[in-house]
Amino acid sequence: MERESTWVSDQNVSLVTDLYQLTMLQAYWREGMDGEATFSLYSRRLPEHRNFMLACGLDDVLHYLETLHFSPDGLEYLAGLGSFSSDFLSWLGGFRFRGEVRAVPEGTPVFPQEPLLEVTASLPEAQVVETFIMNQVHFQTVAASKAVRVVEAAGGRTVVDFGLRRIHGVDAGLKGARAFYVGGVAATSNVLAGQVYGIPVSGTMAHSYIQAHPHEESAFRAFTALYPDSTLLVDTYDTLEGVRKVVRLHQELGDEFRVRGIRLDSGDLATLAREARAILDEGGLEKVKIFASGGLDELSVEQMVEAGAPVDGFGVGTRMSVSADAPSLDMAYKLISYDGEGRLKLSRGKGILPGRKQVFRQEGEGGVFRDVVARNGEEVPGRPLLRTVMREGRRLPEGQVPLEAIREYATREVAALPPRIRSLVPADPPFPVEISRELLAYQNAVAERFSSG
Repeated sequence: MERESTWVSDQNVSLVTDLYQLTMLQAYWREGMDGEATFSLYSRRLPEHRNFMLACGLDDVLHYLETLHFSPDGLEYLAGLGSFSSDFLSWLGGFRFRGEVRAVPEGTPVFPQEPLLEVTASLPEAQVVETFIMNQVHFQTVAASKAVRVVEAAGGRTVVDFGLRRIHGVDAGLKGARAFYVGGVAATSNVLAGQVYGIPVSGTMAHSYIQAHPHEESAFRAFTALYPDSTLLVDTYDTLEGVRKVVRLHQELGDEFRVRGIRLDSGDLATLAREARAILDEGGLEKVKIFASGGLDELSVEQMVEAGAPVDGFGVGTRMSVSADAPSLDMAYKLISYDGEGRLKLSRGKGILPGRKQVFRQEGEGGVFRDVVARNGEEVPGRPLLRTVMREGRRLPEGQVPLEAIREYATREVAALPPRIRSLVPADPPFPVEISRELLAYQNAVAERFSSG
């Protein structure tokens, strides 16, 4: 039977999960295990060459939790698997998330062992949402963390997201554009992201447009007749000759010439930018900007900026969209409390801090200097990062932050970090994250109880 659509919607998103979440759900239901549980989402460690992560993806998590239900079609499919009883599926038909979420705001720089969010609900509710929450927060945090590095490297120059065509799927392309914007990217080539999120869209022409015309000059002339304020791609054939043709077009059009920029997409971009700048300036086009693209990442952008290349903006695609050097985080969603008692793991390298927590960010005149992970309710100096954003399955005002406000918040929070943490090279020393004495004592007590049991 041919499928009508494979697109994820509110009607079938409940099946965006791992099978073992549903088999555990049935086991919890059968055993009557519906006590209050808290799960914590955090990263155990930073990827190599990363000094912090930028939290992102909370908005999608809250929408998912508000709308989560199992549709008749979904229940019919689960029945066909032969693993679930009719009574359980009937119960699943009325399943809703009615719990609480505490989270750091999107755009917050975070570090290992710090919760990005904590979910408190009945054990079945808090368990079954694991896969979707990790899927969304993991990818969007990876994307935002990569983008903020590129933006930092650009040193105030414009960065545009060109990654849609090579990012890993349509959902990633849409959510990635939002995450890049949170990280400081100025615009995206992704038209749907522009419609959905209100992100500025940017783009002009591809090499194929130039190739389709009999001459480069005729392509420039035709395109600027339709889009006078465009940016012209000049490296289809001979880059510097392409720049000279832009100058000749200016001479031809006179006061009607309104081209805003040229784009360099291949070759030694720094050298070509200098030579192109000289040609443009000599031709009276001092206000025409130079935009660079083609295989860029934060390191190549930083090299051009530090070399003084006269580049006004960068189009960054593949390496940012897939976070080529660090495509994943060691992120985990772990049970930390059940029925009022702390829960943990004692596995080597995968230990868990039990109980609900709070992160306190300590700041001075020079900016942020330390974080402390503490027990929830513990009094520690500093600004608490985790906020209640959902209660009884409904989003609170703290969980309804406009995208522009998230972006501005992220810019401020990143700027407050020490320069060595904002740097592209590994920080020495790394940003200090301390575990409070009270939390460590609680961890030891819980560990002793389970070890002796």
